[in-house]
Amino acid sequence: MENFNGASSQNPTFSFIIPTLQEDSVIEKLLKNLKSLKNFPYEIIVSDGGSKDKTVEIARRYTDKIIIYREQKRQTIALARNMGAALSSGEYLIFLDADVYIPEPDKFFQRALDNFGRRPNLLGLSGWIRVFPDMETWGDFFGYVIISDCMFYLQNNILRTGATCGEFQMVKRDVFKKIGGFKEYLAVAEDLDLFRRIAKLGLTRTDPELLLYHTGRRPHKIGWPKLLWDWAKNSLHVAVMDKSHDDEWKVIR
Repeated sequence: MENFNGASSQNPTFSFIIPTLQEDSVIEKLLKNLKSLKNFPYEIIVSDGGSKDKTVEIARRYTDKIIIYREQKRQTIALARNMGAALSSGEYLIFLDADVYIPEPDKFFQRALDNFGRRPNLLGLSGWIRVFPDMETWGDFFGYVIISDCMFYLQNNILRTGATCGEFQMVKRDVFKKIGGFKEYLAVAEDLDLFRRIAKLGLTRTDPELLLYHTGRRPHKIGWPKLLWDWAKNSLHVAVMDKSHDDEWKVIR
C-alpha cells in the first residue's frame, strides 16, 4: 500500500496519530519506538498545535505527514487528533500521547489485532498504562493501576459503558468516521467520551496484557489529589452536560 512503511499491504494497516505541543524532550523516543515496527504496514502522523520548540523539526526526521495548527485560539487535543485522523489512510487509527513508549511493538500490535480477531464486534481497544519504572511513585501505582486501569477495565470489559484515557486508543477507522471522531469542543475528557460513544455501537475493551509506559508528568507536577479531582469533575460534566468543566487543559511539560 502506498505511503505505508512495514510489511506487505496484505496485513492490516495502522495510522499512528500523535498530537503534540512543545514535545521536543519526549517525541523522538516515541517516533523511534514506532519506527521499530516490522510486521505491519503503518504511517505516522504528527498533529502539532503550533510548537515553538524543536518538536516539528524532530518529527520531520521520521515522517512527512505533519499538520500544524496555525490559528491564534488554542487548539483542543480533540481537534488535534481529528486533524491527524483527516490525513490518515489506515484501517486502524491508533491515537498516542507524545510521551508514551510501547515495549516490543510487533508483539503488542499482534496481540491488539488478536483482540479484534477474536471479537468481531470489538470496535475500540485500550491497554494498561504505567509510568516508566524509574519514574513511578506509589502514588502513580495507586492512581494509574488501582484507579484508572481497573476502572477502565470495569467500564469496558464488564459494564460495557466504554471508557479510556488518551495515552493509547485503537479504533476501527469506519467506526471513528461513523461517530464523527472526537468532539472538538471538549477541552478535557474527550478520550473518555469517544469510547462511551463507541460502546453504544459495539464492544470496547481494555487488555491488561497491552502494557505501555509514559512519563506521569501531570500528577508529578500538580499532585494526585488535584489530578483525581480534575478527572472526576470533567468526566461527570461531560457525561451529564456534554461539556467539560474546565475550558482549558493546562499544558504540563
